[in-house]
Amino acid sequence: MTVQPELAPVSFAAGLARHGDRPAVLTAGSVLSYAELAERVEQCAARLGTERRLVLLAADGELDTLVGYLAALSGGHPVLLAPGDKPAALASLTAAYDPDVVLRPGGRTPLLEERRPGTRHELHPDLALLLSTSGSTGSPKLVRLSRENLVANAESIAQYLGIRPEDRAATTLPLHYCYGLSVVNSHLLRGAGLVLTGLSVVDPCFWELFRDRGATSFAAVPYTFELLERVGFAEMDLPHLRCVTQAGGRLAPEQVRSWAATGRRRGWDLFVMYGATEATARMAYLPPDLAEAHPGCIGVPIPGGSFRLDPVPDLPHAELVYSGPNVMLGYAQDPADLALGREVEELRTGDLARRTPEGLYEVVGRRSRFVKLAGLRVDLGQVERILAGLGVTAAAAGDDERLVVAAAGEPDPGLLAKVLADEVGLPRGAVVVEAVDELPRLGNGKVDYPAVLALAPAAPPAASAPAGTEGPGDVRRILAEVLDRPDVGEDDTFVSLGGDSLSYVAASVRLERALGHLPPDWHVTPVRDLAPRPRARRGRAVARLETGIVLRAAAIVCVVATHVELFTFQTAHLLFVLAGLNFARFQLGGERRPRLRRQLRSLGRIVVPSVALILVAHLLTDDYTWANVALLNGMVGPQHLTSQWHFWFVEMLVYVLVAVIALMAVPWADRAERRFPLGFALALVGIGLLSRYDLVDPGLPKPAPVFWLFALGWAVARCRGTAERVLVSVLALLSVPGYFGSTLREATVVAGLLLLVWVPRLPVPAGLRRVTAWLAGASLHVYLVHWLVYPPLLAVHPVVAVVASLAAGVAYWALTLRVAAALGRWWARRAPGRPGVPDAGGAEHPAAGTPAGELTAPAQAPR
Repeated sequence: MTVQPELAPVSFAAGLARHGDRPAVLTAGSVLSYAELAERVEQCAARLGTERRLVLLAADGELDTLVGYLAALSGGHPVLLAPGDKPAALASLTAAYDPDVVLRPGGRTPLLEERRPGTRHELHPDLALLLSTSGSTGSPKLVRLSRENLVANAESIAQYLGIRPEDRAATTLPLHYCYGLSVVNSHLLRGAGLVLTGLSVVDPCFWELFRDRGATSFAAVPYTFELLERVGFAEMDLPHLRCVTQAGGRLAPEQVRSWAATGRRRGWDLFVMYGATEATARMAYLPPDLAEAHPGCIGVPIPGGSFRLDPVPDLPHAELVYSGPNVMLGYAQDPADLALGREVEELRTGDLARRTPEGLYEVVGRRSRFVKLAGLRVDLGQVERILAGLGVTAAAAGDDERLVVAAAGEPDPGLLAKVLADEVGLPRGAVVVEAVDELPRLGNGKVDYPAVLALAPAAPPAASAPAGTEGPGDVRRILAEVLDRPDVGEDDTFVSLGGDSLSYVAASVRLERALGHLPPDWHVTPVRDLAPRPRARRGRAVARLETGIVLRAAAIVCVVATHVELFTFQTAHLLFVLAGLNFARFQLGGERRPRLRRQLRSLGRIVVPSVALILVAHLLTDDYTWANVALLNGMVGPQHLTSQWHFWFVEMLVYVLVAVIALMAVPWADRAERRFPLGFALALVGIGLLSRYDLVDPGLPKPAPVFWLFALGWAVARCRGTAERVLVSVLALLSVPGYFGSTLREATVVAGLLLLVWVPRLPVPAGLRRVTAWLAGASLHVYLVHWLVYPPLLAVHPVVAVVASLAAGVAYWALTLRVAAALGRWWARRAPGRPGVPDAGGAEHPAAGTPAGELTAPAQAPR
């Protein structure tokens, strides 16, 4: 380990005090001068220490995030910016890079979690900042940026935007996104002000704050302009507005021309810009006076930068290559890469471009936006331009089998397909045109091309391998099959594709077989980064599966065997712990409202198969009532145990999920959980213990008696260090004994909890790997159907009754998956393409094919 003897600061972060009493940060309730900001930054920097360390900053839109960022830079500590509202991404980056210090939102200044004294990393002297590539938060692939990168790009931006000390920029984009960060850096460099807000541009309070604080600019991505149209921005009275900047994806030329004309009429400039995280932020800008005449151009290189055009074999256009002092040092894939110096001298953008006679650069396509069909190389961008010439807004995608076009509005798909086939020279059967109300879009407002491709019926697979025989190249196919998502892209993750705890079981087993291993954070790792390892030799006797999967499978077998009286080993309450674990693991990231919709849909995936099965049981037997069908027996059923209590587990699970989903829909609870993830979980444990110890007044409502176990599982998912694991373990050891009146039952729950806390994987016989996964995935369905299956088989043999119950549950699980998939495809055909959801700043994160919204899965499927 090498310790740098001197901490070299980033100049604009270390020199805040030189701007004196000028306003630095303006919020709805306060104004902080540069001198006051410098004082807070110095205090935080002192807490970070004098030895150079790797700092992970959980970024949100609050002042303490800004203070933590500037403190790390001014102290010479490399800082890794991560989204504070996405626990899965934070956990992934923490596990991948093992930071020395973690800064979290904490009010006036960030909370500092010192994970060790000093550092265990070798950090290159030039390294200043680490950002996730193209907004793909949570990916272990990071961009390494130097002090020179940050200062040079901030200086270039400040120069061409003409930023003055009197300017004030509203923070409409997240700090962990390079575009939002560049706004901060360039304004602090010039001593200008930041109007700090997390409000969306569709919120009237945003514009009230904008006017009150005299804001002169704001940053926008393409989707922001759709929102601006909705709120009548073009006619707003904003007397101080001087410029609007746009980046984060291509804005359609007609929109550029329209907004530039609006700006000219209203007295502000539109700066269309082009950039990438790998270039710190910006590479080019279009001078505002040229925007109306050349709306399709990215403009000229930023001051200090330059472009060249490199020919590409077999393509009519050249690749755009950028050089300048803001080009990154290189990528980082793991902590060892933090010691590396410069590996990149220029940036190959992957964009195809040309230079106009006026000296402006225009991007005309992507190297990756070509497909080869019927022996012809087809430019998908050209297909879209052909249709635009016909007055049709469209998006084109394709593979080796077909060209698929989504055409917005009410076109004639057959006529368009014929025109395209003739224009491009393709067989008519290779062109599919689908009419849609709106083009499908990612969370950043960009066209969702995988979704466009998925509009057409799937092409017949070529020699598809059976499940369980996959190879390393089958990651996308596995996820597509498990999640019934034909639109899996290289930047997608299991979570972003809508995976939940049941599909997690199936996917993890198949992926581990295909890749030879699975990293702990595989569910939030992009497909492109799930790389294979050398395969172990055949005939291995033992496989290692995730502890939660093994426990779920074992628990449901024990539940059925206990009811059959083959043996007695009660494990149902351990399943509530696993339910809480999975709820926290898959359900608590992303924005509150979209997350609520997903949670409710997932709750439906629990309720619908349960109600359907119980309805059948009610019609076939006299054991159940309509209260059972409605999942209300726990509230209105008999107090003594009868057959009507058979489904108590499902009812309690639904009650608990309804309660926590409702709780997390409350804004203050959502904010509290994001800021204090483990503390929030422990608070829920405390509430549950009121019921466990019967401390609630009899006249008041009290939580379900299993709620504290669910909350303990939630807390397990939030443990990040040894001290937190010890704390949750102690809580389990103190609270579980004495509750059930059975030492064996209590020991089972405690043992399961401790395994989840301390042991990530458990060994199982290799031959039982797939069976274990099936049982874990089908655990709820096994629980439902076994009440109908085992009674008539007891006379044959208890073992037969258990095996038949398990098999019937797996079959019912498979049936529900097929029905759900069919309904999903039917719905997709009816509503093919919904626009993305804006982020907290009212804009969308530009990402190369990565949804910027939720790195979360729907609510965990039941056990």
